[in-house]
Amino acid sequence: MAGFERRTLAPPVAAVREAYAPDSLVLDAGADFETLPPEAAEELGLLVDALDPAAYPAEWLPDDAPPQLRRYAGSDFTIGMPGDGTVVWTRQTTPPTVIAKKRADGTPEDFLGFLLAEAFVELSLGVPEHFLPFFGESYRDLVAATPLGPNETYQLAAALFDAWVGIQTREVFRSWADDSDTGTEAGTGTGTEAGTDPETPSHPEIHAAWVDAGDRLVGRLETLPAEVARGDRSFTAATEYACAAVKHDLDLPAPFSALDTEAYRDHGPSYAVRWAEKTFEKLGE
Repeated sequence: MAGFERRTLAPPVAAVREAYAPDSLVLDAGADFETLPPEAAEELGLLVDALDPAAYPAEWLPDDAPPQLRRYAGSDFTIGMPGDGTVVWTRQTTPPTVIAKKRADGTPEDFLGFLLAEAFVELSLGVPEHFLPFFGESYRDLVAATPLGPNETYQLAAALFDAWVGIQTREVFRSWADDSDTGTEAGTGTGTEAGTDPETPSHPEIHAAWVDAGDRLVGRLETLPAEVARGDRSFTAATEYACAAVKHDLDLPAPFSALDTEAYRDHGPSYAVRWAEKTFEKLGE
């Protein structure tokens, strides 16, 4: 790939970075990727102060785990995994690094600003950068709870992790409404009053992009269960769609609504595994 360049941030995005991840390095990648190739990872090492590759116990993975997941668990310096989207971030570098992939060139500016802001917020919250350290040894339990193949189980785990993170990030996004707006806005189904905390600076441009991105998801949410029942959409794809909506504070249909709870936030992996067990039991009836 064609290397990295420091990214110049628009003022609203720069303000979020300063507030939530001021030490982070923000780069543009010269190509798209799922996982950075080794030569690109080496080049990234020249731009940061230090590298600290993460590694996880092989015992967390089932024997048929996808090769990329097995590589991620190993000692190789691995940034980016399937399903990560346009913007990725890592704490395996000092300072933490946020990378916009090449596809960001064709992404609407407002939405890209939201994606970058989301990365800064996730860094500030201290959430894991991938589902594997989130599930840990419970990943085997998730595999056992579903009839899915290895790749679909990977997708399901990534979606469940996305929802868990989204429950936390949306609280921050809610608070960014303009101070003059104290009600919930379109696309925020369960929101509380936004912009009323005097200690939380507003970021109205990013808040508006967050609301707009959620509005684009609303239309298909109610039909997800019917689409799965008809075979028009796989259960895994429906879960990905629903879990992506969690971060936008939208109302979800059953069985996905059970993931939009404080219980999930508090209990994380064990709750996700139990949800999968109960859901697949009902689907099998």
